[in-house]
Amino acid sequence: MSADTPLRNDTINAQADLQHSEARNVVPITEDNTKIEQELERPSAATSTTKTTKSSRPRRLSWLSRIGSGIVLDLRSRGPWYMRDWTDAWNYRVVPATALIFFANVLPGIAFSLDLIETTEQYGVAEVLMSSFMAAFIFSVFGAQPLTIAGVTGPITVFNKTIFDIVTREDNPPNYLHFIGWVYLWAAILHWITAALNFCNFLKYVTLFSCDTFGFYVSWVYLQYGIQVITRQFVPVESREEQGVLVSIILAILMLVTAFLFNSLSQTPYFHRHVRRFMADYGMPISLVATSAMAYWGRFNYANPSTLPVGGAFQAAGGRTWLVRFWELDGKWVGIAFPFGLILWILFFFDHNVSSLMAQGSEFPLRKPPGFHWDFFLLGVTTFIAGLLGLPAPNGLIPQAPIHTTSLVVMGRSPRAEKDEETPATNVSTTPSQIRSRLSSNLDDDTTPPLQSNEETLDLVGRDDREVPVAVVEQRVSNLAQGSLCLVLLTGPFLHVLNLIPGGVLAGLFWYMGADALRGNGITKKILYLIQDRHLTPRDEPLHRVRKSRIMLFLGIQLVGFGATFAITQTIAAIGFPVIIMLLLPLRSLVIPRLPFTAEELAILDGPTASPFTMASVGGTL
Repeated sequence: MSADTPLRNDTINAQADLQHSEARNVVPITEDNTKIEQELERPSAATSTTKTTKSSRPRRLSWLSRIGSGIVLDLRSRGPWYMRDWTDAWNYRVVPATALIFFANVLPGIAFSLDLIETTEQYGVAEVLMSSFMAAFIFSVFGAQPLTIAGVTGPITVFNKTIFDIVTREDNPPNYLHFIGWVYLWAAILHWITAALNFCNFLKYVTLFSCDTFGFYVSWVYLQYGIQVITRQFVPVESREEQGVLVSIILAILMLVTAFLFNSLSQTPYFHRHVRRFMADYGMPISLVATSAMAYWGRFNYANPSTLPVGGAFQAAGGRTWLVRFWELDGKWVGIAFPFGLILWILFFFDHNVSSLMAQGSEFPLRKPPGFHWDFFLLGVTTFIAGLLGLPAPNGLIPQAPIHTTSLVVMGRSPRAEKDEETPATNVSTTPSQIRSRLSSNLDDDTTPPLQSNEETLDLVGRDDREVPVAVVEQRVSNLAQGSLCLVLLTGPFLHVLNLIPGGVLAGLFWYMGADALRGNGITKKILYLIQDRHLTPRDEPLHRVRKSRIMLFLGIQLVGFGATFAITQTIAAIGFPVIIMLLLPLRSLVIPRLPFTAEELAILDGPTASPFTMASVGGTL
């Protein structure tokens, strides 16, 4: 790290004393990134000299000068960091991040598409891998925010399958891939218009209310798909024995438990911190490989459990050519494709941007500016290419994008610990025996205020060795590397390896990722707070200042939004679920403030998803 670039004040003490190599090449925070915004907002000299004194014409047409300004701002603010995005990748954190996000992106994407592959016969594993590679390459090389992982998601598979069910009901149905090509083209055009007109500024209305509700929905979709992977094996097949289904269930449970065991141990005080970090980095990949190997051991191998279906190397489904000539579609179907493209635009506007917001959440100490407008323009490019090649359209992934950023976090000692070390030990008047005496008195006397948390106990003895996030390795290599591995999987030998992964392991992976996302979701935390013993809740818990009835009201609204979204995806009207998701924004900004919440209560129950540093790209926060 160069000495001439300052760090933020809140992390400089923690960064200085890091002894492990993860802190190398981490980009420092610059506090004048907003100067570029001020330059864009300031009228140029040419504009000021040509402005007439008594004419309103320039004022009426002023919106024309703002077309594309968001894209220009993103490119100008992120451009100076482009080379650093590559050089900063010389950091060990990139290795576990690549391994983790590769397994968390590719295998769920393939499993999500199994139903689409089997039902439509228009897609295959090759299409899913090509889509993931295409998105990773474009966003890592050309994107403004390479931390956002894009790939094939559950909502897009539901969207494509629903369109297939609708159009095939016609007496003379169109060519499915031609129709989807036009749907994607209409959606791409809407993406480009949105980016050019700076409509991404509406993201300032996206708060934790919308993100938590949508994240809660995605988590349950993962759990549901895990169950579907298992139940799909109950379909009678002559070559499959009943024991294979039982083995798949055992493998799914084993995958879930093993991955959670590694994750839980990484958050305990046991073992050295390097061992705990290794468990957090490689626990899920190790669990996946080990559980897959169990399928070929002893009686498990004899049961012959179901595995992933694959095709030929670099071959499209059904032996078709990769280029889809969608312009040959009949004219009437071109117009019919437009409303479907509009719905896809709504889905991607919310899904991709929320994924990007969560990948740049306020809990991550990010240094480099974002670029929502330019990235959404690129999403239109990937959507168009997907229609041209007959691929499922990729977009931002939840929960993979936040997982990717989390794996790139550099941990360091708490700034409070650094400050405490400067205080002589003689200044500490409380001894461990006094702490034990106080703890025992708390158990005998309910009137004595209990210790607030372990942090207070550590403060009483004058030391705090907890590790906290001090930086994020913001670079482009991990995204590009995991996408390139998808391309490697398309070769013959690796397709054979992919074919060896049992379906039960994929089900367990779905359950693990869904349950892990639920555990950190704001809705889950509010539910746990309501059922928690108040005497065992830390006194500094912010929800203490909110009336319980208001917590239940806010939580109830979120659960209704989740229930409506999840319910509609189980029907033939599943294609309309993005509309319900988008309605969360006016619900939060127009309806909830009129309910009996105080300003302080709303500030505690809800808040911006990302920090003001990140939200500056879309006009700040409300």
